[in-house]
Amino acid sequence: MQLPPAALLLRIFLGESDRHDGQPLYEALVLKAREHGLAGATVLRALAGYGATSRLHTAKILRLSADLPMVIEIVDAEEKIQAFLPILETLLDGGLVTLQPVSVIQYQHGRSSCSGETCARPDF
Repeated sequence: MQLPPAALLLRIFLGESDRHDGQPLYEALVLKAREHGLAGATVLRALAGYGATSRLHTAKILRLSADLPMVIEIVDAEEKIQAFLPILETLLDGGLVTLQPVSVIQYQHGRSSCSGETCARPDF
């Protein structure tokens, strides 16, 4: 798969406890992106953050939060990202979604320790 030098970054902010049909929402979004042939997706778990409610979610040494902020990043050609937005809308009840133009410098398969459907390191 090739990515054009000028692409879009789709960034989705949500909570770790958000669900879709009983499944973690971040997992459902990544699987849906893969199903629709997007170039790749990365899920990032944050240490602290707040959203529209201004409620602080944080990971403290003595208290582990069950609802830390999560960010999903997906980079692909503008047409593919735009086509994915209506699908994304059906999965989200809230959160924040942003788009920004990015320059793709490199996108190729590297050496990894993949086994089956999951990999020990992402392919960049």
